[in-house]
Amino acid sequence: MYNADVRLLLVVAAAALCAPAADIRVGIIGTDTSHVPAFTKMLNGDPAEPGHVAGARVVAAVKGGSPDLEESARRVDQYAEEIRTKYGVEIVPDIPTLLGKVDAVLLESLDGRPHLAQVRPVIAAHKPVFIDKPLASTLEDAREIVRIAREAGVPFFSSSSARFAEIATRMKFPDAAGVTVWGPGPLEEHHYLDLSWYAIHPIELLFTLMGTGCAEVTRVATGDSDEIVGKWKDGRIGSVRANRPHGAMGAVVFRPKQIVQSDASMRDEYGPLLREIVKFFQTGTPPVAAEETLEIFAFMDAAQRSKAAGGAPMRLR
Repeated sequence: MYNADVRLLLVVAAAALCAPAADIRVGIIGTDTSHVPAFTKMLNGDPAEPGHVAGARVVAAVKGGSPDLEESARRVDQYAEEIRTKYGVEIVPDIPTLLGKVDAVLLESLDGRPHLAQVRPVIAAHKPVFIDKPLASTLEDAREIVRIAREAGVPFFSSSSARFAEIATRMKFPDAAGVTVWGPGPLEEHHYLDLSWYAIHPIELLFTLMGTGCAEVTRVATGDSDEIVGKWKDGRIGSVRANRPHGAMGAVVFRPKQIVQSDASMRDEYGPLLREIVKFFQTGTPPVAAEETLEIFAFMDAAQRSKAAGGAPMRLR
């Protein structure tokens, strides 16, 4: 009898060790971007479906939204209702209520302006948080988010999906002597750093391929495009062409003995980014350093000042 009991206990213990960990309960702040139904589908949908991401589940959301931003106002209720009816997400009235129900947070508000105010209670509650692009609408707000997260010891990161897309992973070379990227760059009048609204995608791709160390930026702006050239401290040059209203993304990497250009077959999907987010929630280790994200914002800040000065070169602050 004793041996049978011991064997039973060993079987139960082994089963517990082999059982998959419970899904991380995720809350969403802001339901006014297409990322909300897309991410929720990949997390909460049928595990047998292609693109499913395991390890986390969206359980609650706060609507959010910006009344003075038409692109936000017209979608906030639509996406909230979609994730409620299709994927069983509870829509709650406020952020404190949300924080009582979740382990981690996706801050998805389309508008970068409210991100600082929205993330304060998340950090105070010590919940790991992914802040979707743009991290903020100004360099000062970006710095403040980093400061309060560090002081509280709360892990976070912010990123464009472009950082983990095929074009970035296949074209990242340690000996890149220079990089030129291009992509969509529509502007939005409420964001002081106008490149942060959408050109953040090709700019993040540039930093993914070049790394940090930019010292000076020059920007030439016209009605339908911008050319932003950065001079790195080691003498390399990286440039971004932001096209309006939209456009495909691409890159050319200049290596010492080879020039490599992207092709149209390279994909930019949400899956690689979302898998990094879930891994971050599981480990607490951000895949993108806050210092790099701040340099991206300093790059855009210098570009904004260069534009205002008629294309004069500006040092990063």
